[in-house]
Amino acid sequence: MDDIVKAALKKWPNVPHCYGWLALDARGDWYLRDDSIQAAGPFPQVKGDRIHHLKFKEFIQRNYDRDERGAWFFQNGPQRVYVQLEAAPLVLGVRRLNEAGEGGFEVTTHTGQVVQHVSASWLDEMGRLFLATDLGLGLVRSLDMDVAADALEAGLWGEPQEELFARLPERFHYSLTPQP
Repeated sequence: MDDIVKAALKKWPNVPHCYGWLALDARGDWYLRDDSIQAAGPFPQVKGDRIHHLKFKEFIQRNYDRDERGAWFFQNGPQRVYVQLEAAPLVLGVRRLNEAGEGGFEVTTHTGQVVQHVSASWLDEMGRLFLATDLGLGLVRSLDMDVAADALEAGLWGEPQEELFARLPERFHYSLTPQP
């Protein structure tokens, strides 16, 4: 967490939490959802305004965390902004470390963190691949599924188990739509 955020929390410790205004989709993109967007429909059917500003995205990603309830949030100075999730708290990118296919694979989160360990893998009823990592549960981006399939074929993450998507939040202790 940024030092400026820590200082703001000390200065203003009782700022109300914010719900419904920030969302993370299955590709790792952040969306702002103002009152009119929220009234237009639920996330992800109505996404809102995609955040394009690089510095703002980086600020969100550095200050993204979860609470004891499994609800993920962005600590925006003294205000905790809870995040609606399309699929999982982390969106994972997978790449080959060597284009020749030798040397293994690297998994990174949408926040730029490098995953050190993948302990298991699951496929949901839509064919989406989820990985249990040392940083938490993540959904592999659809654009990286070809590389992820190679890693699975190499036996790196075990045989993927089948799991209903609706069971993943409870199993991995996270909330798709945090509530007050």
